[in-house]
Amino acid sequence: GTGSNILSALQDLFWLLKSKAEKQLQIISVLQWVLTFLIMGIACTLILMYILCTDCWAIAALYLAWLVFDWNTPKKGGRRSQWVRNWAIWRYFRDYFPIRLVKTHNLLTTRNYIFGYHPHGIMGLGAFCNFSTEATGVSQKFPGIRPYLATLAGNFRMPILRDYLMSGGICPVNRDSIDYILSKNGSGNAIIIVVGGAAESLNCTPGKNSVTLKNRKGFVKLALRHGADLVPVYSFGENEVYKQVIFEEGSWGRWVQKKFQKHIGFAPCIFHGRGLFSSTTWGLLPYSKPITTVVGEPITIPKIDNPSQKDVDFYHSMYVDSLIKLFDKYKSKFGLLETEVLEVN
Repeated sequence: GTGSNILSALQDLFWLLKSKAEKQLQIISVLQWVLTFLIMGIACTLILMYILCTDCWAIAALYLAWLVFDWNTPKKGGRRSQWVRNWAIWRYFRDYFPIRLVKTHNLLTTRNYIFGYHPHGIMGLGAFCNFSTEATGVSQKFPGIRPYLATLAGNFRMPILRDYLMSGGICPVNRDSIDYILSKNGSGNAIIIVVGGAAESLNCTPGKNSVTLKNRKGFVKLALRHGADLVPVYSFGENEVYKQVIFEEGSWGRWVQKKFQKHIGFAPCIFHGRGLFSSTTWGLLPYSKPITTVVGEPITIPKIDNPSQKDVDFYHSMYVDSLIKLFDKYKSKFGLLETEVLEVN
């Protein structure tokens, strides 16, 4: 009896230690991504400039020569790495929240797609985990489909960061890159565009379900030009992981944010999550709230080389209706009240 009690106690201790170790690994995995998002580009640029001024300057010079040679690769589908996409760290990243990907319909490998991802949130954590890693099994759920998450083109001008992003299948959100993937890269491609962009991030806050979409029609025009089907995607919980200071329209804070958005492409947000060592203190770590990304039914889009504004408006209206229906169908399953309404701005 005594030996059995000791063995049971040791097993309980082992599982307790394992659970704590896994939680720490989850925190580390999320922290590295947050730091990558916030400072990796600037940090790598400064480090490269510093190395140029040291005895190791040849290493930096060789990388810069490679950078010039490789400059247009992000515009041509990038250079994804299945090894990087399958890193164990992304599974810990997934389990921290946790993040889940829900498939509602099959996608044909003979077609290309543009996924409209909503909402942006502060960092688009659900978009990254679901489509730039294999942590939630996107390749198993949609066999034969190659996802490309589109982000700011400026990120691909940053040394090292550009290569890191490309390894996950991330591409610039510009016309050259999207045209190449949808017209010169065969079929079975899915470009994920966070349609609301920086403007939407300025209004994200816990408890609010709103998207910036009414005047965002460029992605529909691209879909028509290439005959790429549109797929609405809604990520329940994306707005819950950070708290943000919302500046009212007309305030000095909103004026500064809009100036940054107009001239640089992103809007600086004043936000906070939890601390590194305690969930009750403020810090840069997101709160561990569930994020469930639902991929909706594709909308079949005809190929029109020069779509008229009437064509764009028609399919944009179809897309908005489809997104609202997707939200209404799944909202109660993922923690929202039946009375909750998706606000389309």
